[in-house]
Amino acid sequence: MRIPRLALLCAALLPSLAWAQRVDVPVDVGVGPAAFLFFGPVFEDQPLHTGLKLSVEAVLDKEWLRKNARAIPTRYRKYARSLDEVRISPSLLIPDALILSPKLRDTGMYGATWKPLALTLPLSSGDARLAVGTGLLLTYAYLHSDTLPATHLLRPGAELGLELEVALSRTVLVSLGWESALYIPQELGGLGLPDRLRDGIFHVGQAYLQLHVRFPYTTRL
Repeated sequence: MRIPRLALLCAALLPSLAWAQRVDVPVDVGVGPAAFLFFGPVFEDQPLHTGLKLSVEAVLDKEWLRKNARAIPTRYRKYARSLDEVRISPSLLIPDALILSPKLRDTGMYGATWKPLALTLPLSSGDARLAVGTGLLLTYAYLHSDTLPATHLLRPGAELGLELEVALSRTVLVSLGWESALYIPQELGGLGLPDRLRDGIFHVGQAYLQLHVRFPYTTRL
């Protein structure tokens, strides 16, 4: 029952930004290298493509929720007391990942992935936080190659991932993760469906390492 409670709490907090008192909210900014594996013909041509993993989140931990309980509507305070942490992304326009893979052999790729909807379930807490996550994706990438047809990849998808986040201090953290994304299959050289699943782009794996920095941001809650 933690998922509905988390959704209700987020829905309660966000509309209140316009009128309540000013408070400091911990903001987590993460960036680091990512490796993408486009399984299928792209993987056979070149297994790895490079990029960046990005994240910007407001992190409301148990201590913050306790100290700022008055900023939460009364009917949601009991839910807040039962949560260890709430994370809210401030904008859907911030990409989840950038694909920046110049042509090293025959194929290069550039693009971005957005994650408009995501859910993370912590499996552990403390200085080493293990979490499993899922979400909906939208990816655009341009593939240019000497051996494969030039392709504008544009597809929605869904992902499942696992992340280990380790706190080096209260303000500096490191995370290591893996995500597997499944997309509506797309043919190479066009936007249609491939004749055979294995001949198109449909499964992308992503391994990443991020450095996180947390700092207080003053807003109204």
